[in-house]
Formats: sequence, C-alpha cells, structure tokens
Amino acid sequence: MEADKIKDSIKRAAQDLFRKFGYHKTSVNEIAKKARIAKATIYKYFDSKEAILHSLLMDYIQVSVNELINSTPAEYDEEQHLSNLIMKTCRLSYTVCNEFIGWEFIRESANSQEFLKNLSNELEDLLVLSFTRLNGMPKHETYQQRLRFLIKCSKSIVFSFAFTSVSDADVRKNFVSFQKEILPYLVKAAIMV
Repeated sequence: MEADKIKDSIKRAAQDLFRKFGYHKTSVNEIAKKARIAKATIYKYFDSKEAILHSLLMDYIQVSVNELINSTPAEYDEEQHLSNLIMKTCRLSYTVCNEFIGWEFIRESANSQEFLKNLSNELEDLLVLSFTRLNGMPKHETYQQRLRFLIKCSKSIVFSFAFTSVSDADVRKNFVSFQKEILPYLVKAAIMV
C-alpha cells in the first residue's frame, strides 16, 4: 500500500510541475523535491521522466475515455454519437499536448513526437475497445476497422493543424472548421455498410 502512495505522490508532483512549467522544463530533481522524496526513489517506481508522463497521461485518458463512453444519450443516434466522440477525443488530445507537454517542446523534439504518436495509438486502441463494448454497437471486425479509420483520419487532421497553428485562436478556428466541414463526411464514410 505504501508503494501506491509513493507513486501517487510522484505523479501528483509531476503533474503540478508539468502543468506549471511544461514537461521539457521540469527535471526529475524538481519532481523529487516537490514529492518530498529522494531522486533515487523516483527511479524505483518509474524508469524515466517520460514514464511518469506516460503514466499520468494514461490515467487521465482512461478517466476521460470512460466519461466519453458512458455519456451515451438515451436517444442514440450513431452518427451524432460518433461525431461527438471524435470531437471530445480531439479536445482530449489537444489538452494533453497543451497542458502536460507543451507545444514548443512537441514541435522541436523528435522524441516528443514519437512519444505522442505512441500515446495516440494507445488512445486509439482504448477508444475502439471501449466503444465496441457499448450495448447495441456492432461487434464485427469490419465495424472496428471503420471506427479505427475514423479515429486515425481525425487524429491525423487534428494533429496536423495543431502542429502548424500559430495561436490558440487558430487552433479553435481549425477545430470548428474540422467539426463542420470535414468530420460529418468522415463519420458517414466510417458507418456506411
């Protein structure tokens, strides 16, 4: 039980520092100091600062995905539900990049881009698995492939405009454009039988 408390303390300290200073500008020493433990203790529980970030993000994403999946309305409209799910997922991805990692670091670091790619793939797997567990949803492999297609396309588009946007206003404008002009066609393509 003590080990869980120590891990949680490390993650809370890291989360506070990542949000305040960004991932790149936060050191393991600072995390240890804030968590009031020795630096060596961090390495007992996590292989690296990246492993702490990954654990934090997976916790955050798991809670967020559960909220997304469990918010299925009583009047179920598959097209609308998929559109809402994709937009919430895009916002979740943006929040992860904006609040935990920092756009400057993402744009400049090949390591962070690879990390994001892997994290994004894990999010995709989690979404597909969670969504196909919903009652009334088709369970066949073709449907899962179409859902994966929808998520991959959306993710590629959203990351491309997030990486190239100059300001938050540009990002918001691109989100609105994606939601109104692109997403409806992607959803229709994904659910067509």
